[in-house]
Amino acid sequence: MQQNAIRKIVIVGGGTAGWMTAAPLAQRLGRRCEIVLVESPEIGTIGVGEATLPTIRFYNNVLGLDHADFVKKTQATFKLGIEFKDWGHVGNRFFHGFGDFGPPLNGIQPHHYWLRLARTFDQMPAMENWSMASVMARTNKFAMPSDTQPRVTDAFTFGYQFDAGLYAAYLRDYAMARGAQRIEGKITSVDQHPETGFVTAVRLDDGRMIEGDLFIDCSGFRALLIEGALKTGYDDWSEYLPCNSALAVPCARVAPLTPYTRSTAKGAGWLWRIPLQHRTGNGHVYSNAFTTDDQARQDLLDGLDGAALDEPRQLRFVTGKRKNSWVKNVVAIGLSAGFVEPLESTSISLIETAVGTLIEQFPDREFRPELATEFNRILNGRYESIRDFIVLHYKLTQRDDTAFWRYCANMKIPDTLAEQIDLFRETGRVTIRDRDGFGLPSFVSMLMGLGVEPKRYDPFADEVDIRQLHGHFAGLRDLIAQAAAKMPDHAAFLDMNPKA
Repeated sequence: MQQNAIRKIVIVGGGTAGWMTAAPLAQRLGRRCEIVLVESPEIGTIGVGEATLPTIRFYNNVLGLDHADFVKKTQATFKLGIEFKDWGHVGNRFFHGFGDFGPPLNGIQPHHYWLRLARTFDQMPAMENWSMASVMARTNKFAMPSDTQPRVTDAFTFGYQFDAGLYAAYLRDYAMARGAQRIEGKITSVDQHPETGFVTAVRLDDGRMIEGDLFIDCSGFRALLIEGALKTGYDDWSEYLPCNSALAVPCARVAPLTPYTRSTAKGAGWLWRIPLQHRTGNGHVYSNAFTTDDQARQDLLDGLDGAALDEPRQLRFVTGKRKNSWVKNVVAIGLSAGFVEPLESTSISLIETAVGTLIEQFPDREFRPELATEFNRILNGRYESIRDFIVLHYKLTQRDDTAFWRYCANMKIPDTLAEQIDLFRETGRVTIRDRDGFGLPSFVSMLMGLGVEPKRYDPFADEVDIRQLHGHFAGLRDLIAQAAAKMPDHAAFLDMNPKA
């Protein structure tokens, strides 16, 4: 007997979250399920999430997007990681690259061997020299990793830096070509079933009523359905992540075109710099409890390396997440589900996770609660693991030059993160709680970049002869440097607009 299939999906809100949700649903269901997206031109989208994690490539591949066309239509550049400046202490600079530090030796991760070498040899080069992504970024080089012959010099991956508005428009065209419908209008009220509380329809300011079976809330910080109608509740993480404001402004592109995002710590927050083909995205994330909006604006404008193309736009937020993202027949995706500040470009990744998990747990019209429970377990775990990784950036500061950084150094942190830091500080080991989240090389990059040098390394690292070990690492470093030197400049590679 055929199941009681979903007949109509209503997506409330457009922007990146709305159209990233609509595209894969239309791909799978567009010919046998009505998909309607409602958006209002009066309500602007946030549109500052221009940098991504490498996971965006899997999302694009599932949709079957043409790589060259995607790069052209979204003004995309390649992203090998994030450069951190003045984090930990003023004058500090390190790189969180998308890749590892070379292959394990005898099953032992390479940073343990580096720690042993650094205790034996003076002037040991920084560990970033064994990260292919970091060396490429430092020299503004880019080439595609080989999928056919894995080598040390291919031990990296990449994301993109693109115009979020152009990406949303690109996916809108994709979704509508596969049956999704777009309705323009402003939602003024939400109808709910008097007994179950399920959402039955949304009403527009012109009197139209849009009914549906499954409602997806992509209404941004307003959280029109998940909070406005269902009163789900919010886990406020401000005590761990005190930044609550942001200013965003584009500026003219300048050379060289860097294949990475930059984060520069300031007195009460940090600046982002995201280079696109046609411009550079910039912003200042800060706490207005520790600085003024006027001073934050000035810090942002002073940090631009090109002419400002607009006036800075002000944003306010509260870091945290909905207690549950799927309640009854409403699933929140994007900013309506939660917000962890954009320090590691996780916003779009969280949309990918939510959409993918919804498809995996897709309901019929009975809406079995077990599906929502599993969805919420996965999403809550992902938000919490990202929270911990972001909090780590602040907590490990050695800065005491401002009240903001003194607060961060002394603030309480989640027990899960405290245990991760203590384990690494004492033993050099990293425990990964979310296997689909940030991996071991990411934690090693951040922990060591912020000045946490482990007191010990894996005892099995002592089993290799120290001179052989030194020669092995020197050879790897030279191989990586030579491979990067042969690669084209990032801008030149983009001009080729290669397929991948």
